[in-house]
Formats: sequence, C-alpha cells, structure tokens
Amino acid sequence: MVSPSERRIQSASTPLPRSLRGIIPPMVTPLLDYDKLDAAGLERLIEHLLRGGVHGLFILGTTGEGPSLSYRLRRELIERTCRQVNGRVPVLVGITDTAFVESAQVAGLAAQAGAAAVVLAPPYYFAPSQAELLEYVEHLVRQLPLPLFLYNQPSQTKVLLEIETVRRAAELPGVVGLKDSSANMIYFHRLVSLFQDRPDFTLLVGPEELLAEAVLLGGHGGVSGGANLHPRLYVQLYEAAWGRDLDRVAALHRQVLQLSSGLYSLGGPGAGVSKGLKCALSILGICADSMAEPFQRLDPSQRTRVEQQLRALGLLSG
Repeated sequence: MVSPSERRIQSASTPLPRSLRGIIPPMVTPLLDYDKLDAAGLERLIEHLLRGGVHGLFILGTTGEGPSLSYRLRRELIERTCRQVNGRVPVLVGITDTAFVESAQVAGLAAQAGAAAVVLAPPYYFAPSQAELLEYVEHLVRQLPLPLFLYNQPSQTKVLLEIETVRRAAELPGVVGLKDSSANMIYFHRLVSLFQDRPDFTLLVGPEELLAEAVLLGGHGGVSGGANLHPRLYVQLYEAAWGRDLDRVAALHRQVLQLSSGLYSLGGPGAGVSKGLKCALSILGICADSMAEPFQRLDPSQRTRVEQQLRALGLLSG
C-alpha cells in the first residue's frame, strides 16, 4: 500500500505556489447534454480564461455544478482540463461529496492528472457538528495526495465552518487556505485577523460583489464566477485593489455589479449563476449552455435579455 506521503512524491501534479493569490475562476462545466462534456467548448473556455490573465482555475465547484455531475464526467473534466492547462496556472479540483471515500478517490484522480490542490466543503446531507467536521477533515487529509483548501459554503451545505474549526484545521499539514462563500464580511474579516501572521495561508472570497472589499482589507483574491465571462475585468479589479488604487477600484467594482445583477437573477434560485454564465458564453460562441439535471438552460426570452446585457457590458457588438 502506498502511504499518503509517498503518493505526494509520486504524483505528477503542478506545484502549488507557497501562497496562491489573485483570481481563480470557478469554471463552468461546458455540457452538450446533462451527462456529456462539451470538449471543444471546454478547450475554448480554458483558453479564454488564460488569455484573460487569471491566476488559477477551480473546477467542480458550485458554479461548475460539481455535485450534479457523474463521476465518469468529473474524471473526464479533470483529465482534459489539467492536460490542456499543462501547468500554465494551478488547477484546483472540488472533491466535496457526501461519501468520504469518493472525496478521497477524486483527489487521487486530480493528483494523477496534474492538479495543484483540492477544495473541500462539508458533506451536505447529514449535517455534522463542528467537532465531527474537524475530525472528518483530520481523517481525510491523511489520505490526500494534494494540498487542501477548505470551502465555507453554508447556503449549500447547511454547515458553517466556524472560526475555531478553521483555526484548528489550518494547523493540519497540507491545509493551505480557505474559500469563503458565506457573504458574511464580519466572518471574513475575522479570518483575515486570525491569519495575519500566516502569509502561507490563502483566504479567497467567493461572492464577486465582495471581491474589492475583501482584497482591500487583507484577503488574497477571489473565486469569482463572472470571471468565466469577463476574466480581464476581475483580474484588473484584483490588481487595483491589491495596489490600493481606489478610484480604479470603484469604477471596476461598478462594472462587476452591473454584470452580476444583470445575469444571475434570470435563472431563478439554485443554479441561476451557472445558467446566466453559460447562456452568455454560448452567445459569445465559447461553449454550449446545457445544464446538469435538474436544471435547464435559459429560455429564448431570457436569452434575449442576456444578449442585451452583453451589449451593455461591451462584450457583444451589433
């Protein structure tokens, strides 16, 4: 049997920077139908993101509909993405699952394919206590061949990663950062304060509407869904906030709000962000807009409204 430490040595994964910073889009998963990958669209999307200057890619997250995809499709996505990226930026892979063994197995696939890290939210069916959650992370990291980012997503998992739980988890070897999608800036500010003497621990914010504030106040970047569509905008906002160019931050932040408010409400609750982004990307000819079940693509009238938003954003002419 290969030990976890030996698995780390044997993996061909892209090394993770000591401190990951910047814009790491939660990449949508291009689909031709609910269980068929749009391989050509995936290639175009990856190149679109890399041309936009992003600092990494996060696949199989919420925006990527990860929990709704078959394990066969997840494996194909991991392999194709890592092969095409080919070390140009770190690839982070979501391994959130209700089954411990499945999370560990997807992490192994990610390592074999060349990913840089994995991302884990709490199991989302039976809600664990904080003590059980910490023990779960302790048990899992022993089996992981890659560094681990924690993922705080209480709206989807029913469980908040409490500050003390994060503090204790961050002491475990291999736990290197956290993505916070709670939209609770008091919580995020407390994390920034807690880890102010840990420059090696990366704090990323999920909601793009909070990207500027998070970076200005000590966060390290964003996992911004809108970067699928307009990566350069989010990279520029991150750079402006990191450089404390407040006038530029304000102007770019307004554009981010225009994008998110115009696209994400059309698809209703559940997968509205993914629906809006996929529709916009299909209009631009980048990838197909099929959704994983139980969700469906936007209807023709909604698609017309997305076209109008793209013109307003200067992303579509005519």
